[in-house]
Amino acid sequence: MKPSTVLSPLSPENLRLAAQCGVEGVVMRYPGPDVADLLATKTKIEAHGLKIVGIEGFLPIEKIKTGTDTDGAELRAMKVLIEQMGEAEIPLLCYNFMAGTDWVRTRLDAPERGGARVTAFSLDEAEKAMSLNSVETSISTDPISAEVLWENLEALLKELIPVAEKAGVTLAMHPDDPPLPEFSGKARIMNSVENFERLFALVPSERNAMCFCQGTFATMGVDIPTTIDRLGNHIAYVHFRDVRGTAESFVETFHDNGPTDMAAAIRSLKNAGFTGPIRPDHVPEMEGDADGEPGYTMLGRLFAFGYIRGLLHGTID
Repeated sequence: MKPSTVLSPLSPENLRLAAQCGVEGVVMRYPGPDVADLLATKTKIEAHGLKIVGIEGFLPIEKIKTGTDTDGAELRAMKVLIEQMGEAEIPLLCYNFMAGTDWVRTRLDAPERGGARVTAFSLDEAEKAMSLNSVETSISTDPISAEVLWENLEALLKELIPVAEKAGVTLAMHPDDPPLPEFSGKARIMNSVENFERLFALVPSERNAMCFCQGTFATMGVDIPTTIDRLGNHIAYVHFRDVRGTAESFVETFHDNGPTDMAAAIRSLKNAGFTGPIRPDHVPEMEGDADGEPGYTMLGRLFAFGYIRGLLHGTID
């Protein structure tokens, strides 16, 4: 497995810290349509002895999800991105199919061990916030059914998988976070083990794979090692984190302070033959953290790097 990370901000200091902790790969955000921006970021990262292992986040895909990409602009942009990634030797594109929003949290400062701050979600609080006229929200409330989402996803994969196969890029689907049956009037479909198996059957290809976001699967109520055993052949990328709670109400935890047997998860990934990028995903904000997005500050990330590397070295098959 390749210890990897998102860095927020993607600064020289954070790149040096990641390299010093034994991180090998960096996952970058979508840089926009200009390949020069992608290559400039690649040069910046490689200057620190690291490699870009994937692109994730802020993709031009929102209208595709809802079937409103009427001029095909987003589809063309996604194809161009995959082609550019192939030329730049970036092997992984992580995406999601949550219509109208991305991952959602209702608190950014829930208390964790020693007063650290973590993100949390409460469906009751989310629904209250969206029902108040005085609360501004960017989440569209236009409904969309599961059937339409599946149709849009299948159409997208039929267009993108051939491009990905030619470019040598793997598409890794992230589960819905939180994995609810619907949110803000919109159905969610990547919210169960069975639906991921349906995803792989839509367009069978080794390039049609998944991001195993461990915290999200934990909120589905599944056993993590057993689920890795079941889906292992399709796992191309791992978000390694833990949560306490359910899809309707949960809080993030330190990697060593949640209910999941994290060592057993690593053993299952090893037994499945997984050798791809594994990154901490969300981490607590610790004393002295100065900047970065909630869940992505650096001190908590340093703790996570050491914890993950310890598990990788210490677990046996």
